[in-house]
Order: sequence, then structure tokens, then C-alpha cells
Amino acid sequence: MSSYNHLIAIIEELAANAQEIDREQLDNVERLIEKADRIFIAGAGRSGFAARAFANRLMHLGYHSYFVGEPTTPSIQREDLLIIGSGSGETASLVTMAKKAKEVGAAVATLTIFPANTVGSLADAYITLPGVTSKVDEGEFGSTSLQPKGSSFEQLSWLVYDSMIVTLKNKKNQSDEDMFFRHANLE
Repeated sequence: MSSYNHLIAIIEELAANAQEIDREQLDNVERLIEKADRIFIAGAGRSGFAARAFANRLMHLGYHSYFVGEPTTPSIQREDLLIIGSGSGETASLVTMAKKAKEVGAAVATLTIFPANTVGSLADAYITLPGVTSKVDEGEFGSTSLQPKGSSFEQLSWLVYDSMIVTLKNKKNQSDEDMFFRHANLE
């Protein structure tokens, strides 16, 4: 199979997976974003790259957003929101973050394959994504992918984050120009 054929197959896979996402779960996470004082975003590895991009886009919309682990990230407090991207919901550092957020009275949301796992069980809202990771065997829960394990979850996470950005942009009546005004200019 050629790279072009793989590209089309990946896009078709993601489109099919997107159809499995629960709209109410998306709405629940968006509501938490809208009412939060500040938004903290976390993820490890490639899921963290998608999460970092989401934190950036939230900032472009005028939210006070932070990617956890950066030196300028403040402490999380009551009325804040922590959003964790974690396929397994069991990554030790992310579990610790979720517990700390709950301890101080912050809300927690997650994008995950396993909402019943530790991070999901601590979350006030979650979005269940289909996917295959190193912790999910091929075919388990009906998940299959032609890609390396983890890729479909990470890609779908990025698309879910971007879909929420479009919705929040419309709700906040923001234009592309408004967002670009907040874009980095010390590049």
C-alpha cells in the first residue's frame, strides 16, 4: 500500500472513530471550560503535544490557559479546570495531577479511551475516544487501527480539541482577527 493510500485510510479511520464520540460529553467539557477561571491542560508524550496545542488555542480565544509543566504555570486553585489527555487514564504523573486538582477544589475533565480508569473516575466530565494504545490490544473494545498504537487516539484528540475551539470561538463571538491579535509576536 502506498503512502497516499495510507493517508486516505487514516482519514477514513478517524472519521469513523469521530462518529462514536458522544455529543453530550463534548458539551459537558465545553461548559466546564466556559465557567472556569483558568484552564490547565496536561498530557504526556504525543497526547501531550495535542494537549499543548489546545492550551495555545484557548489562549488565542482569550482564556487564561496553561500547559502543566511549563515554568510559568501557576498553582491550580478552586474555580480552575484541569483537562487531561490520557488514552489509558493511568499515567502516574497525570493521576497525581488529577488528585491534586480535586484536592484543591478544581474541576477535572479528561479525553480518554477508558473513563472508568483512575483519571476518568476523578473527572467531573470526560470525553471517551475510541483508540488503540500500548495498553489496549488490537480489537479490544472493538478498536482497530492500521497505525502504530496510540496514533489514532492522539490524532482524534487533536481534532476534538480543535472542534471545541471552533464552538467556543462562535460562542465568544471571536473572529480570526481577534484570535490572531493574541498570537505570539516574538517569533
